[in-house]
Amino acid sequence: MKKIALLFSIVFFIPILVSAQTANNSLRSKTEAALPQIKQNGLVKQLYVDDKPFIMLAGELHNSSASSLEYMKPVWNKLTELHLNTVVSTVSWELVEPAEGKFDFSLVDAQIHEAQKRNIHIVLIWFGAWKNGDSTYPPLWVKTNPERFPVQQKKKRADGKPAMFDFFGEERTLPLSPLGETSMLAEAKAFRSLMHHIREVDTGHTIIMMQVDNEMGLMGDSRDRSPLAEAAWTAPVPAELMNYFLANKNSLLPEMQEIWGRNGFRTSGTWSEVFGADEWADEVFMAWCYSHYINKVISEGKKELNLPMYVNAWLGPQPGQLFPGDWPSGGPVSRVMDVWRAGSPSVDLFAPDIYVQDFKGTCALYSRSGNPLWIPEAEDKAGNLFWALGHNAALGWSVFGVDDINVNGQVANAYSMLGEMIPQLAGWQAAGKVKSLLIMDGEDKQSVFLGGYKVTISRPQIPGPPSPDNQTGDPSKSNTMAGGISFDSRSMPDDKRPFCIVINSADDEFLIFGSNISPGFAIDSNETMKVAIGSIDEGFYSKGSWVQGRRLNGDEGRPSLRKLGMLKIHLYKYK
Repeated sequence: MKKIALLFSIVFFIPILVSAQTANNSLRSKTEAALPQIKQNGLVKQLYVDDKPFIMLAGELHNSSASSLEYMKPVWNKLTELHLNTVVSTVSWELVEPAEGKFDFSLVDAQIHEAQKRNIHIVLIWFGAWKNGDSTYPPLWVKTNPERFPVQQKKKRADGKPAMFDFFGEERTLPLSPLGETSMLAEAKAFRSLMHHIREVDTGHTIIMMQVDNEMGLMGDSRDRSPLAEAAWTAPVPAELMNYFLANKNSLLPEMQEIWGRNGFRTSGTWSEVFGADEWADEVFMAWCYSHYINKVISEGKKELNLPMYVNAWLGPQPGQLFPGDWPSGGPVSRVMDVWRAGSPSVDLFAPDIYVQDFKGTCALYSRSGNPLWIPEAEDKAGNLFWALGHNAALGWSVFGVDDINVNGQVANAYSMLGEMIPQLAGWQAAGKVKSLLIMDGEDKQSVFLGGYKVTISRPQIPGPPSPDNQTGDPSKSNTMAGGISFDSRSMPDDKRPFCIVINSADDEFLIFGSNISPGFAIDSNETMKVAIGSIDEGFYSKGSWVQGRRLNGDEGRPSLRKLGMLKIHLYKYK
């Protein structure tokens, strides 16, 4: 009888256990599916958050801001006033693991908590082995033990001293060598511990992306000259890199085609035999070393939490910085993205920090070969934001030093308006219905072709008062944040360049969103038809819905935006 009862219990509970396991698997699948990820949507790649396309309207904090809870108290409220939906914040190895194997994630927890209260997402920068080509963020137990954690060496100067250099032109510390196995394993362990903690505490996915290290590479020399590096330089080029180049020979970027082709596209040999013996070959070598190291760090982190992860670049070449070592040699600049893809397949994208004048050209370089554009550091020039979103379907754009940006400035106003229409804008991007225009100094007008029309913008000709310069602020009412940093210390004047996003919102209909422009329209074909404006409406978006403003007509019936705003224009054709 007992056997029968036991058998009955087993038969009865098996379906319950199976059902529970199925529910757990379903929950796990749902959680994984809900993880932020970058994927193709129509014609573009987009960042998905909570299974919906998301555009990051972001700002990056100063490097040290998030290291102090007290300092951040006024900053968090300011981020809300700036209408950000994403803050690019930081966490450093030295504070996370002050003693080896002893971890402290309290600063990370505080950031997640404060961001959640304000419905702001976080892109978290891991300041690990390198920042701006230097190694100032590793903990002291790493910095003070070069025998265990090898450092790089540079060419000697004429006076026999090391060619020390960093961004500030002063000696601070020799950077860690990317060939140091112990350094790589130690950082990978710390980063994995961080990602494990984030997985446990950030169940709502407040953190949507990770930047791993910052503007890495070697400054002051094109190649590491340490014994470890010299041994690697004279050894054969790793088969992994050669195999990748062979498999992708026809699709390699032109810069890499040129360097590899100089010696006849050799498929084996030492680094100098395959790529040459100049600074450009050195950069390829260093790119491989850094990418191989970073791949280990990111791979370990993704074992815990598979968030999108990227590396960012100090641009080079650029005016005044012409050769590797003038910018961090080996970092993920666009010319060596192929090397980075081979060495670090776990990296989801390569991101440029753009402070150069050629914003358009830089975006083009980093939008090649399938790389989705994300700009984590930029000047607060609204025209550049509009160009990146409209022309390159950027995942987002982030002004640096957001702690100091004026809450009444043009970027804040643009974020306020864009934030109300993200689902619509993302959908239009995916459908190929978005373009942007940005008139540079010395240019009169620009045109794009969209929806069967040629859309041209020029500077407004209608007399009227200029747009107010909201960025300067009222000195009599200025205040400062903790640490004595002025709210306005980084703010730039409003962008006076004509710029706009052009959206083909419906047949014969365009949404024009920009500043300092007059749009015109023509037929994009050989038809003899002409175009006339049927109606011009002011308006804006609120929670994804168009809010109708004035119908412009009569003396005001010529489309023009002298300050940041939106116009919906309906066209018709006639003979």
